[in-house]
Amino acid sequence: MATRTTNTQAGDAAGWTEDERAAMREHAAELKRAGGKGAAKAAEEAQACLDKIAEMPDGDRVIAERVHAIVTGTAPGLAARTWYGMPAYALEGKVVCFFKPSAKFKMRYSTLGFSDTASLDEGTMWPTEFAITSLSGADEKRIAELVAKAVG
Repeated sequence: MATRTTNTQAGDAAGWTEDERAAMREHAAELKRAGGKGAAKAAEEAQACLDKIAEMPDGDRVIAERVHAIVTGTAPGLAARTWYGMPAYALEGKVVCFFKPSAKFKMRYSTLGFSDTASLDEGTMWPTEFAITSLSGADEKRIAELVAKAVG
């Protein structure tokens, strides 16, 4: 008879890790906050994004601050918000891109991800997440290009 083993990385018997459950709780709070209206709602969502960035450990926070500046500078039409507790940027209510800090899921690098609403299509296969360990000038330029293409 086989025995089932679990660990905190793989999840419990229900299949969810504590980090995943925390992300779902954050998403529920985001949905509740999204019930607001107009400028007040947008300001609250933007502040939640900045608050999440400020809470990050130094390594993630420095990168997230630069990504935030690049995204909002390149595509001012994107609304800053959170998505599953991560900084995200949306167009007409749909997330286009997001920053996943390494500490959130205990990964060795942060990522800049793009949703299926981003216009990054290249042939029949293209990347949707990019690992980031630090940012050079060339990296910042590439992020700006990706964001511009994503909303283009």
